[in-house]
Amino acid sequence: MIHSILDTDLYKFTTSYAYTKLFPYAMGTFSFKDRDDTVYNDRFMEQLHDAVDQLAEVALKEDELEYMTRHCRFLPRVYWEWLYSFRFRPDKVKIVLDEDRHLNIEITDYLYKATLYEVPLLSIVSEIRNLSLGHEADMANTIERLKHKVELSNEHQLLFSEFGTRRRFSFEVQRNVLEYLKRHANYCTGTSNCYFAMKYDMKPMGTHPHEWFMFHGAQFGYKHANYLALENWVNVYDGDLGTALSDTFTSDAFLNNLSRKQAKLFDGVRCDSGNEFAFTDKLIARYQELGIDPTTKTIIFSNALDFEKALDIQAYCRGRIRCSFGIGTNLTNDTGYKPSNIVMKLTRCKMNTNQEWRECVKLSDDLGKHIGSEEEVKACLYDLQLV
Repeated sequence: MIHSILDTDLYKFTTSYAYTKLFPYAMGTFSFKDRDDTVYNDRFMEQLHDAVDQLAEVALKEDELEYMTRHCRFLPRVYWEWLYSFRFRPDKVKIVLDEDRHLNIEITDYLYKATLYEVPLLSIVSEIRNLSLGHEADMANTIERLKHKVELSNEHQLLFSEFGTRRRFSFEVQRNVLEYLKRHANYCTGTSNCYFAMKYDMKPMGTHPHEWFMFHGAQFGYKHANYLALENWVNVYDGDLGTALSDTFTSDAFLNNLSRKQAKLFDGVRCDSGNEFAFTDKLIARYQELGIDPTTKTIIFSNALDFEKALDIQAYCRGRIRCSFGIGTNLTNDTGYKPSNIVMKLTRCKMNTNQEWRECVKLSDDLGKHIGSEEEVKACLYDLQLV
């Protein structure tokens, strides 16, 4: 299941460190959602509880500490030394089935620790779901499909990185995929998974997640959330990790808020929902409005992509703005079965133990993917003048 504490996405560590620097007393709850409303059986629950219990044994090893210190200059050694002593607490993970046998998971803790649970829990659920359904990956066919994708990338010089940990079919499938990419993919720029980056000498990729903006929205107000979240990211990382996530409160709100300083300082923007072609036009127009040459900037597209769609987007961007792609499920869960459609999002937070809990909201550019209660989503839409 989880073979190392590094068997997760890089941005979990960068976000964890940012919390320790700026909001060390902040607390939050991450909640699981299965968008397919899967019905889970008792065997699944037994295996899930066992796997979560085993998380308590996962710890950073000495060689992993040294590797991350050398390869992540933006995170100080003191963070990795703290992580060396960190242990997951299974007792903090609340797992229940509701009356319809839909799965509910919650983890509540200080945010610099709570954020570290998200990706391991999602990858565990995804893998055990396949086990409980009797799904077995045919690696020969999986690699044959992967071969075609890599050939497309090599032929068209399509830059991409592997982003598939959270919804992978299994650890072994992801390992086989990355082993093949390392050997054959000329334009694979890296992987978000730190364990596999270390194992296959690939670049660990990532910046920040939606939760960073959701936290700022809950604590400081939705109108200023995008601006403050980026400013605070710069305060921590001083220009490193310079890809800004655009769609936490819709991309239109992000672009309206994007200052000239931030547009110049950040290397580019990640597009994780909505219509990629429309977003490209809007971002280019915003750069031009701010007097910035769009061809010096990069869009990273990461919204449930396959390689054929990525090629269409690349052609649309050519000569106008640089582009790269973060491809996840299409790489690590393309085994002939329908992948799970699961997420864990920050649903509430507070700045310290004495503050009241505040609900967190995410407004996706994709219809039907808003996160938050109906009342709070409406309040957010009203504040941002989106209704």
